Amino acid sequence: MMITALTWSGKKEAGMEAIECIKTRRSVRKYTDEMVPVETVREIVELASYSPSWKNTQVIRYTLVEDSDIIARIAAEGVMDFPLNQKTVSRAKQLMVITKKDGICGYEKNGEFSTSKKDGWEMFDAGIATQTFCLAAHAKGVGTVILGVFDDAKVGEIVGIPEGQTVAAVVAMGYPAFAPDMPPRKSVDDLLTLK
Repeated sequence: MMITALTWSGKKEAGMEAIECIKTRRSVRKYTDEMVPVETVREIVELASYSPSWKNTQVIRYTLVEDSDIIARIAAEGVMDFPLNQKTVSRAKQLMVITKKDGICGYEKNGEFSTSKKDGWEMFDAGIATQTFCLAAHAKGVGTVILGVFDDAKVGEIVGIPEGQTVAAVVAMGYPAFAPDMPPRKSVDDLLTLK
């Protein structure tokens, strides 16, 4: 994925394929039977590691789940009986469970919150990292969908997440069985306020 970067002088350095990646990435819920090689997953995680984080704390961790019994348990017990997620997880041969180390992001060294956002920065960083993961996956030809309905404690228990970490996101992943259509987008006029 080539990205146009501006040098500190403000000059363009390369072609901008990042825009195409952003515009063509979709939530993919149906996958082929082909597994994404672990080496490709490692490359995606390495790209996601470039995500910015609170004071560069880098608290996001990734757990690749390929065990079909664990995936079946997550589908049955970890998505709060939400039918669409049960179906999506059941179809996936691989899940990425994204966790955050607790009590660091948004905190001062003495344990107090740094801002009025309190511990909200933890999920902010997890969101940035998860979206970066999904864009990097798309650039590598891998489809993803971020599951919005899941029980973080139950998924953490099923997967065996280390103490001091919390599940922030569950991402089903695989090679897309087909390319989903783009849902309608709001116009810039709806989204942007000028003052």
